[in-house]
Amino acid sequence: MSELNRTPLYAQHVALGGRMVPFAGYELPVQYPAGPLAEHQAVRTAAGLFDIDHMGQFRVVGPDAEVFLQYVQPRDISQMKVWDAEYSFLCYADGTLIDDIFIYRLPDEWFVVVNAANRAKDLFWLDTHVVGFDCDIIDVSDPTCMLALQGPKAQEILQKLTAIPLAEVTFHTSALGDVAGIETLIGATGYTGEYGYELFFPAEQAVAMWESLLEAGEPEGLLPCGLASRDSLRFEACLPLYGHEMTAELEPIGARLAWVCDWDKGPWLGREAVLKTKLEGASRMLVGLEMVDRGVPREGYAVADGEQQVGWVTTGMKAPSLDRFLALAYVPAHLSRLGTELNIIIRDQPKATKVVKRPFYLPAYRR
Repeated sequence: MSELNRTPLYAQHVALGGRMVPFAGYELPVQYPAGPLAEHQAVRTAAGLFDIDHMGQFRVVGPDAEVFLQYVQPRDISQMKVWDAEYSFLCYADGTLIDDIFIYRLPDEWFVVVNAANRAKDLFWLDTHVVGFDCDIIDVSDPTCMLALQGPKAQEILQKLTAIPLAEVTFHTSALGDVAGIETLIGATGYTGEYGYELFFPAEQAVAMWESLLEAGEPEGLLPCGLASRDSLRFEACLPLYGHEMTAELEPIGARLAWVCDWDKGPWLGREAVLKTKLEGASRMLVGLEMVDRGVPREGYAVADGEQQVGWVTTGMKAPSLDRFLALAYVPAHLSRLGTELNIIIRDQPKATKVVKRPFYLPAYRR
């Protein structure tokens, strides 16, 4: 077994009582002593701080940087203004998913954030397609630290540490300036369903930034948060996770990502295959399910129509904010309508469930 990587904050996690587990090649905290439910609630009502330094970051620089990024992903980034940030994905020629990504347009370059487990794969994929384009892809994952400050009090907390007027850094935009005396790219982005920020800054400043944020947030109820609460938060908001709702065997139409695709911007890798699925219809669709019978749906459980297995659960749990037993699952397209009655097989027993509206949870600022 290969040795796990550690972020610069490993000692801080251990000192805070974090329970460390393997994830995407790193040793990361799954929870702290307060527990995942308390961490989840803190993000929904106050704020949570996440070490997400396992994520990958690439700079794309050079005269053809925009043209290249237009070609390798489906969003029309020519419409992005400087400091904008947008969600997108990469896909293979057959239309299946390589990874989902975030793209930031900065004054003199582009900044791309990728999933930790896919960092090497994504970089190799991009490198093999940059031939002929006058630009460079620079992996800055190791010298860059990435933290997420999420929750309704995130702005109030972060404003204590920066002169940047955060009220002007609107959702899916970014800004560059000092945070706690450290030059930081602030992205009004995140993966919890709440308003908040993702912070990018030099890795050697990780401890100073972490401690400054925890100190500034303590009066507002800020908690350090681990992987368990990050998963339950993104699940309630129905934000996909690669390896669950997205894999190299799944395509974006069935994954409900058609909204990312700009069909009239010109060619992009995988466009024709994805367009075919859009026109002909996906064979299976990602749906939300709510348990009717008692039972806890879990990843990998079979979904059945009567006695016939027709799909599978990608993520499932009792949603902490909603007190409901819910799941995300793939089912045949003709069984994806709201209200459709299905079964989830739990311990060899069929348990009644029904297709319900997604996302399961909307934060106050989006209602």
